[in-house]
Amino acid sequence: MLELRFVRENLDLVRRKTLARGVDPQLIDRFTATDNQRLACLTEVESLKNQRNTVSKTIARLKQAGDEAGADPLILEMRTVSERIKEMDTTLAEIEVQLRDIMLTIPNLHDDSVPPGRDEQANVETKQWGRIPDFSFPPLPHWEIGERLDILDFDTASHLAGARFALLKGFGARLSRALVNFFLDLHTQKHGYTEVLPPFLVNSKTMSGTGQLPKFEEDLFKISGRDLWLIPTAEVPVTNIHADATLDEDELPLKYTAYTPCFRAEAGSYGKDTRGLIRQHQFEKVELVKFTTPETSLEELESLLADAEEVLQLLELPYRVVTLCSGDLGFSAAKTYDIEVWLPGQNTYREISSCSNFVDFQARRAGIRYRPRGEKKSRLVHTLNGSGLAVGRTLLAILENYQQEDGTVRLPPVLEPYFHKRF
Repeated sequence: MLELRFVRENLDLVRRKTLARGVDPQLIDRFTATDNQRLACLTEVESLKNQRNTVSKTIARLKQAGDEAGADPLILEMRTVSERIKEMDTTLAEIEVQLRDIMLTIPNLHDDSVPPGRDEQANVETKQWGRIPDFSFPPLPHWEIGERLDILDFDTASHLAGARFALLKGFGARLSRALVNFFLDLHTQKHGYTEVLPPFLVNSKTMSGTGQLPKFEEDLFKISGRDLWLIPTAEVPVTNIHADATLDEDELPLKYTAYTPCFRAEAGSYGKDTRGLIRQHQFEKVELVKFTTPETSLEELESLLADAEEVLQLLELPYRVVTLCSGDLGFSAAKTYDIEVWLPGQNTYREISSCSNFVDFQARRAGIRYRPRGEKKSRLVHTLNGSGLAVGRTLLAILENYQQEDGTVRLPPVLEPYFHKRF
């Protein structure tokens, strides 16, 4: 969430940057009207309270002097003033709720280094890595490979849960488990992240802290009759580990990694990427979350990106990095890099990881602060998040890039230790 005073004092900047993200300009107009209404109401309430305080002192003096006749009309007048204050306090509280609701729907402001543009067509490719495989046969998409090898079963999954679910079997399930262990081992043992296993259900306050509520409520799965939601990403519980806390600067940067299943309703996406493992209601990810100082957050974003890239480099999967334009940024992000892996069976790149710097946007919502060395006043931390990587999309990338003409699939050498028998 942006700071109220900052929005009020920088309306032109906020309007320009939110327009660049495709936000309806009426949202900022509603903010201005509601904020002005609040300020007018607050001014009136404070004026009435000052009047009441002044007159109350006069009444006390008159009573002390025995002038009841002089005090009585003032007492009646102040009763009317008190009733008006009560009404205005109620109105003010309602306006402040409206204003907070508006503030919760204003997206983060993008960093000046973000390229302008309306949609993904304006994203800028900044890097390519690896050699795109040259097959001597027409490469198949992963859903055909998986069904032929009997390791992906979409029909059974649809009977169990409906569309947009998958059942992994045999080598498919084992490969998924190997990828999770590989990701976690790399990030904890080499990159210095602390592994956590958070709850997969969280409350509304936690969802609001990272920006999922109220903006994306229709994309979430809610537990009926309970204030609990299935997490859409481990970013939600892991970022909120330090909600309403003040950290010491010497603790920063804090780096966490977590494996969780993720659940998304994918509202509004029906008809898109309906084949295979691309867009599922349930999927698995290994997430990376950082807490850092404002001065180092852009540097930490580059480090986060490098950590995610190394996974694909070790798996020897070709990929590219793109910088998202202003119109394609996520709601909470100030800057985002997407890593897109090459899928020969589909002859295209597909997003497999997203690395974002949220600056203080999430920290303000979740109340995450730190105390700079030698200072008494605390400041908001900067939060960053990246998936390193989406397990299902990595699995399908392996199936498509390592497929053989005889219908089998080779194993990336780096994963071979995870397939040794262990008892």
